[in-house]
Amino acid sequence: MKKHILAILPLVYGKYFNTLSLFAPQKTAKKAFNLFCTVRKGRVLPQQKKYLDPVKNTMEQIAGHRLQSYHWSGDKETVLLVHGWESNTYRWRNLIEKLQNANFDIIAFDAPSHGYSSGNKLYVPLYEEAVQYMIKKYNPKYLIGHSVGGMTLMYNEYKNPNPTVERIVVIGAPSEFHEIMEHYQSLLKFNDRVMKALDAYIFKRFGFHIRDFSTSKFALKNTKKGLLFHDRFDLIAPYHASEKVHENWRNSKLVTTEGLGHSMHQEEVNNQIVEFLQA
Repeated sequence: MKKHILAILPLVYGKYFNTLSLFAPQKTAKKAFNLFCTVRKGRVLPQQKKYLDPVKNTMEQIAGHRLQSYHWSGDKETVLLVHGWESNTYRWRNLIEKLQNANFDIIAFDAPSHGYSSGNKLYVPLYEEAVQYMIKKYNPKYLIGHSVGGMTLMYNEYKNPNPTVERIVVIGAPSEFHEIMEHYQSLLKFNDRVMKALDAYIFKRFGFHIRDFSTSKFALKNTKKGLLFHDRFDLIAPYHASEKVHENWRNSKLVTTEGLGHSMHQEEVNNQIVEFLQA
């Protein structure tokens, strides 16, 4: 019964948005955007506390949020880790072990509405603001992002290129915002009138249209050295996203895998990341 309710709930939202958009398109767009940004998973689980609690750093005050940061001290350059949607810093545990063995100084944080951080919504412009704050405060030389975290790093480099950052690693990240929104539309079955209202709302609030937000376009201006990982059979973010980014990112290398999935926690991935940072 619960599964049946969860299956029809998106369609209920879609019909509601379709009807409401006839009378109040701006209100509809705001509601649809807020639903899109609502985070439902990613809080720290009981079994994750033992790993995360001893390395808690400061609670950062960013954009009206309290964001939990973490620190693993090392004598070499600082690395900033940026996790993906409905995840938290615990997802980096395997890579962190490799980075510690290489004596890197490691900073990570829980995104707004994730882990120990406050809030219940996340969208890339907010995440980018948090990333920029962390870069300015901790001065990392290397950035590593997974999924929407990787997308956020590419947007950050486009919007606020930081001269102290030398290398960026992007793992399993989407590229085209319009593809994400089209998937959202197909899931809820709302009509093009709602999508048009959403596009107008996003432009008014953030200054870009849905089709303008493109990691592959951002990559055209990216002068940093980059390493991209993407599994050919990724079911969350399409493989062609990284192909497009790599094509436009002059100083990048794309590592294609098969069968490693979206999360890519595997040792072969982590070893290549450390080698890239040490090169």
